[in-house]
Amino acid sequence: MAKPQRPPSGRTNLASCVVATIFLIFLLIVLFIVYFMLFKPQDPKIAVSAVQLPSYSVANGTVSFAFSQYASVRNPNRGTFSHYDSSLQLLYYGRQVGFMFVPAGKIDAGRTEYMAATFTVQSLPLGPGPTPVDGPNRLGPVMEIESRIEMAGRVRVLHLFSHHVEAKAGCRVAIAVSTGSVLGFQC
Repeated sequence: MAKPQRPPSGRTNLASCVVATIFLIFLLIVLFIVYFMLFKPQDPKIAVSAVQLPSYSVANGTVSFAFSQYASVRNPNRGTFSHYDSSLQLLYYGRQVGFMFVPAGKIDAGRTEYMAATFTVQSLPLGPGPTPVDGPNRLGPVMEIESRIEMAGRVRVLHLFSHHVEAKAGCRVAIAVSTGSVLGFQC
């Protein structure tokens, strides 16, 4: 004669549910760890490659020039970087002498976008005395200006999560007052 089977008790059903819940929580934790390790949003990288003054004139203690800056913006993320609040500023002794908005756009994942910005600065009075540089070539007085690029936007990861990212780059540019030559820049 066969032994009659007893129906499962509530205790074994509860134990099965607890084990399944613990397994699902563990799986979610592993997925979040993998997500933040592989898909963690990073700020874009800005590199200034060249600075030029295509036109330059000095008269009566003031200078006028056209300022050109060439930069590359690299998106290291696995999602598209959409930038919408970006600008380029030109400063002389802490005072803004030039400003330009960078048009909104997108940079695909892992790609680099090359940008060029050119604008003119009219009648900029020379500061409290340009610093004389007496090198082997006797360059004469030098003025120093600063350029700042700021790019802000968002990165959308896995088409689900959106993260705010921003990148900044500041460069100091040394210019020979007499000739308008760019002597060097440091970012």
